[in-house]
Amino acid sequence: MGFLERLDPELKKKWTFEEEMPIQAQMIPAMLDGRDIVAESPTGSGKTLAYVIPLLMLVDGGSNRTEALIMAPSQELCMQIVEVLRDWTEGTDVTVTQLIGGANKQRQIEKLKKKPTIVVGTPGRVWELANDRKLKMHDIRHIVLDEGDQLLGRDHRTDVKSLIGAASPDSRVAVVSATVTDEIRLVAERFMEDPLHLKVSTDEMPAQGTVVHSFVKVEEREKTDLVRRLSHQEGIRALAFINNTDQLLMKESKLKFGDAPVAVLHSGMNKMERKKALDDFRDCKVRILIATDVAARGLDITGLSHVIHIDVPRTAEQYTHRSGRTGRAGADGEVLSFVSYPDEKTYRKLTRELSEKPVQKVWHKGALTEGSSKTVAAAGGNKSRTGSGKTPSSKNGGKVKGKSGGHPGGKRSGKR
Repeated sequence: MGFLERLDPELKKKWTFEEEMPIQAQMIPAMLDGRDIVAESPTGSGKTLAYVIPLLMLVDGGSNRTEALIMAPSQELCMQIVEVLRDWTEGTDVTVTQLIGGANKQRQIEKLKKKPTIVVGTPGRVWELANDRKLKMHDIRHIVLDEGDQLLGRDHRTDVKSLIGAASPDSRVAVVSATVTDEIRLVAERFMEDPLHLKVSTDEMPAQGTVVHSFVKVEEREKTDLVRRLSHQEGIRALAFINNTDQLLMKESKLKFGDAPVAVLHSGMNKMERKKALDDFRDCKVRILIATDVAARGLDITGLSHVIHIDVPRTAEQYTHRSGRTGRAGADGEVLSFVSYPDEKTYRKLTRELSEKPVQKVWHKGALTEGSSKTVAAAGGNKSRTGSGKTPSSKNGGKVKGKSGGHPGGKRSGKR
């Protein structure tokens, strides 16, 4: 029996998708059966609804207690989760409150006095409110760690473990992420009871898009200018990543001075600045949104033509998380990396497991063209001598299966 048969009538009415996603088919029944879970599934595979739906069936909106806690590493992801919950709780007595850093703490305390059924927050702010005894952890029976690899990493691990330890003794815990390392799995198991390990691979995802992985060899000092050029290309809609905030701020200053249609997202921005950046990108007022990994974690942005690694990721997990944002819902996409000489070895290592070799590209005549500077120059010479000929390319070169499927779960949090 599929999980749809187990849904409450109100939830069944709101289920409008043609089919369930693999992680939902596995995780929803397991949560309803009271299991602790460690779930690994690609970016954009429907993980949000995989825990939201069972939570809504497990909590009691009339209990006048806060029964469920969802934690996520970024403010943006928390806000998206809250949006999903509010869509699915409309017309019910289940209430939701958001507890994120950077927002008015006193206002959050006032909302907690009303005993919301579910709270969604960043670990630092949740810990503050629990430590101040404003959030009654002993009432919480269900805990979800979204982007669990981040929350159980060394930056947040102590706070998260103390919060779980303060929850009701019979509380159930679910950890979800696109990547779960052996270390994270071991950490999770220490506060779980006989956890069920779930893993969905890219090959199991329906409606996968074709994602081309490509790279441009570029000097570090030339990266900003290449971003500027790309931002003026018709049809590009890209999420770009930089490894640290200082570099992001430097590039933002130079790009804004040149009126490039870009926006940035980083941890130093306040809530309104973040919202404006996201709205401008979603409304296509800018073509490229540049972000750090933490600021962009879990963002629900559909229709990306490109993911751009302005800085080569430091780990394979970073590469997977970033790259999985394009090629969703059956759409094609491209993962483009800016590779400077010191990063060539790291890039080769990160892309070693791809089913096809990444495609090299070069900026030529106002656009990125497949090939190296030598092959493109040679092709241009042949064309001028013969009056015909094209830049050497392979129509299917560098194509791999998308890092994430989508249909109908392509949206990271929206309706999925």
